[in-house]
Amino acid sequence: MSLDSLTAAIDRFFLLYFSHSVAPDQDTLLNLLNGLHGLNDKLQKDVGRNLFASSNFIALKALRNLFHHHVELVHNIKIIPVSDLPPMTTDLLVVCLVPADLIEQAATETDWRYREQVRSAFAAFKRYGSIVNIQPCLFNVAVDVFELVAELNVMPSSDAYMAFEQSYKFEEANGHDHRVSGDIWCSAGSVTEVMQKIFRSASTRRT
Repeated sequence: MSLDSLTAAIDRFFLLYFSHSVAPDQDTLLNLLNGLHGLNDKLQKDVGRNLFASSNFIALKALRNLFHHHVELVHNIKIIPVSDLPPMTTDLLVVCLVPADLIEQAATETDWRYREQVRSAFAAFKRYGSIVNIQPCLFNVAVDVFELVAELNVMPSSDAYMAFEQSYKFEEANGHDHRVSGDIWCSAGSVTEVMQKIFRSASTRRT
């Protein structure tokens, strides 16, 4: 069976991931979440595989489903470059902040059979009181996808995929972690207080 359509879905995901990495906004986020959802469907249909072993995927899928049914809620997200924040140490370039009540709504609107699984998967997000940073999850789910794809008999060829592969191999050769912790250390005081203040004061990026 030809896996051309699956390969195209893989390339599309990494192109969307690259776009979100280079110039993140609400549109690139929504496109990335939809691309991830579509890729999982193709994996199940074409090769009988899926991403449900990834808590990152499960968490993001629930959030994607919420935005799919309530697209206006995506405007509550604020994406802020770390360079625009008070001095802090982190392994991220941007933070992607979501009100915690939307995370809870995503769990509540999940089919009751999978609700507890989703709540457990939300540990992949970083919570700071009333807001949640989903950026570490977005970064790490791309690694989860790449590692699953490496097990398949497919040959993605997009520049975005090739760049990700090159970065992965560089990390492997130099003993670096492939995934980020997403932890934040801040000298300006409580990280939770600082992040909540940032969220309240930041204008929504690229609405």
